[in-house]
Amino acid sequence: MSSSPSRAAARSRGSPPEAGALNWVCCTCAAQFAEGAEPPERCPICEDERQYVGLSGQRWTTMSELARDHRCEVREDAGLLGIGVEPSFAIGQRMLLLETGEGNVLWDMIPLVDEAAVDAVRARGEVRAIAISHPHYYSGMVEWSRALGGVPILLHEADREWIMRPDPTIELWSGERRELFGGATLLRLGGHFAGGTVLHHDETLLTGDIVQVIPDRRFVGFMWSYPNLIPLPAAEVERIAAALEPWHVERIVGAWWERVVERDGNEVVRRSAERYVRALA
Repeated sequence: MSSSPSRAAARSRGSPPEAGALNWVCCTCAAQFAEGAEPPERCPICEDERQYVGLSGQRWTTMSELARDHRCEVREDAGLLGIGVEPSFAIGQRMLLLETGEGNVLWDMIPLVDEAAVDAVRARGEVRAIAISHPHYYSGMVEWSRALGGVPILLHEADREWIMRPDPTIELWSGERRELFGGATLLRLGGHFAGGTVLHHDETLLTGDIVQVIPDRRFVGFMWSYPNLIPLPAAEVERIAAALEPWHVERIVGAWWERVVERDGNEVVRRSAERYVRALA
């Protein structure tokens, strides 16, 4: 997870704001905040030990500023429609469109929305829900929901404290699973965040970085904090692996372009958890 501020993302608190109340965007995690005439004093998501405040201090931008020198990148990834931000901004993840026979799910989120990207999503059919793995990727969720006509945003209630821009389109769900439509199911795994969620459909698991797809595709990773290298307890990783065991998983699709485990997903999770526990022992 890295931050790469651009010329559009160079506003520190105290700089002259744009006119009127704005939804400020954190340049490090890309969380979008409730309206304010000036940037917030702090970003609670970045001050949490799972993230960080950059060496140059807390910096802010807006979606309109970001759009001046960034664009949405739309391309296929792992057989799904993927949308990222070019050049990379904040954490740099891309989101995915999961298509089912009963409607589509927009999975995870980016901090920018533009007309071409919305048109590409709409061309694949109706988006019935937006679902997000964890708070580091909440970013532009409200703007995307509105661009798609008020699509419900499904977040786990265990992470409600990290919602920086409340909105009526946000629906909090509870428990360990949420059945959607077309065979898609949200699974709460926890770990990285209390409400850490993955999306299962057919033989594919979309994981964000709740289950991290790493360069060695024979394994996946699990962490409390990725940038600060804080591990999860062994018992937590064993619990996550056990929770996935009943679900048939062939492919695991992570948070960044081309981060895909192509086969034997259940076995990859199983041996990764075993390796993790051995390393901590």
